[in-house]
Amino acid sequence: MSTLFAYIIKICEYMREELQGGMKLRRKEYGDANIVGKNIERLRKERGIKQKDFISKMQTMGIDINPTSYSKLEGQVRLASDREVYVSAKILNVSIESLFDEDEDDLY
Repeated sequence: MSTLFAYIIKICEYMREELQGGMKLRRKEYGDANIVGKNIERLRKERGIKQKDFISKMQTMGIDINPTSYSKLEGQVRLASDREVYVSAKILNVSIESLFDEDEDDLY
């Protein structure tokens, strides 16, 4: 019975993803190790770019990054290097400064 239940949950998660354009919901709270992660995630999702595709673009532009490290960057759990910020802005076609925009609620 538990195998069937696990299978049903996986189907529900897949259907939720599909309804949201293939973008997963954030499961954990944001950290405070960087400012840009939340904006990179928001802009990436607004453009319909999947995380794995964004990582591939970063890698082709010379950034040595893996899915776990990238997830931590978006989740603001680790620092973002200047190169990661620069390349992320290029991929998203935005200014570097726009990645540093903060909501007033996020400042404190």
